[in-house]
Amino acid sequence: MTPDRHAALPTLAQLRALLAVADAGGFSEAAAELGVSQSSLSEAVGKLEALVGKPLLRRSRSGTSPTPAGERLLLHARTAVQAASDALLAAQDDRALSGTLRVASFRSTATHLLPPALAAFRAQHPGVRVTLLDGDTGSEDLVRRGQADAAIVIEEPQPGLRLLPLVVDEYLFVAPASRGTHPVQPEELASSLLLAPGPNACNARLMTYLRRAGVDPEDATEIGEDSVILGMVAHGLGVSVMPRLALTPLPPGVVALPLPEPLLRPLALATLPHRAGLPLLRAFSAALLEVLRRAPEAPAPAPTPELPARPSLLH
Repeated sequence: MTPDRHAALPTLAQLRALLAVADAGGFSEAAAELGVSQSSLSEAVGKLEALVGKPLLRRSRSGTSPTPAGERLLLHARTAVQAASDALLAAQDDRALSGTLRVASFRSTATHLLPPALAAFRAQHPGVRVTLLDGDTGSEDLVRRGQADAAIVIEEPQPGLRLLPLVVDEYLFVAPASRGTHPVQPEELASSLLLAPGPNACNARLMTYLRRAGVDPEDATEIGEDSVILGMVAHGLGVSVMPRLALTPLPPGVVALPLPEPLLRPLALATLPHRAGLPLLRAFSAALLEVLRRAPEAPAPAPTPELPARPSLLH
């Protein structure tokens, strides 16, 4: 009797194999990341394709990508694999956590906000391994796709995500120290060569601000590395507008001053709503908030060569 393929169900191993190959863009890359043989991944994906009755991956010279059927299946595969993992996480004791926590973040928040929180979290839960992911080009999507458990994002409407407010970061005008510390005028933004941080969510926020200020964003030069921007500013090759956290510590040769009209970057911790209550994520959120509450307050921003005050707490 011929087995009814519609009665069979995929295994978690098959779904994980498909996810790994799709995310890595190839079988060899996925095998290297997982530490398994390429043949075992091919066999698992092949069995899954036999169950579905059609190809799920398309191989080409540029790599391996999902077919339309594969894209549809991947959405449910991520949910199924995540749910299986979350079932174990949900049963953990709050005082004896284990597993892996994946956090996506901007470079600036990964440098200045996360380290003290991660140190406190590790001290409380040494059994948890923390992985930091680059979130400069879409940390929200990493959370939605299940590739990150939590992410530092700009607090604005994010469909399908739960946002926990953290801090408010201020954008500052960055210029050569020779400019002096007198207040910044709107026309100074339009008349200067503007060096803007590379494409990311923060950059989009800045471009919207510039348009409102009468500055054509097309005239700005985008540079991917903050340190390169600051080096160019220090040598008189332009000015910039950057979040305060990206300017810590302020290098020699530049000043950071308040903008003519304030531009703020409210930051939040994003998670999937149905996962926010997991002991692992609850504990990390609590550790992050506690560290931010204990952060020392500094004087209000002032037009001096020193950096203005630390970001203000929302809680």
